[in-house]
Amino acid sequence: MKHRIKQRKLGRDTSHRKAMLANMAAALVKHEQIVTTLPKAKELKPYVEKLITMGKQAANDPAKALGKRRSAIARMRDKDQVKKIFDVLAERYADRPGGYTRIMKAGFRYGDAAPMAVIELVDRDETAKGKDSGPTEFDQEPEAEAPAAEEKPKAKKKKAAA
Repeated sequence: MKHRIKQRKLGRDTSHRKAMLANMAAALVKHEQIVTTLPKAKELKPYVEKLITMGKQAANDPAKALGKRRSAIARMRDKDQVKKIFDVLAERYADRPGGYTRIMKAGFRYGDAAPMAVIELVDRDETAKGKDSGPTEFDQEPEAEAPAAEEKPKAKKKKAAA
């Protein structure tokens, strides 16, 4: 019997699972919508909602703000995204009493037929999707190659045989 077991293990050990959830939470806060497997999305939802609630509690009670921020940094390990939670998302969801994320089923993955899902923040910013996700081949303009001055290869000095 699996009494009092509230979380899925997701086929990972504890440290890997914690790191994965922290990285996925940072990605969700940054892009405000990510695609992942359904069990991972279901595990991520309460994780992110508790972080946003920490941000709201810090906004409501400045005496607890520093402790809540440090607690969020310890859980998520990304200071920039914690800053976004405490400054942007806490203000956005100030009047909402929970339910900051939405999970939508997205069919099955080709290859292993894993159930996929889209998890997103409710009332999300449409422009945040894909923002600062790294260089892509379409972002870079082809650079005109300037003819470089040809250098003569340097002759190697031979050691004198003794």
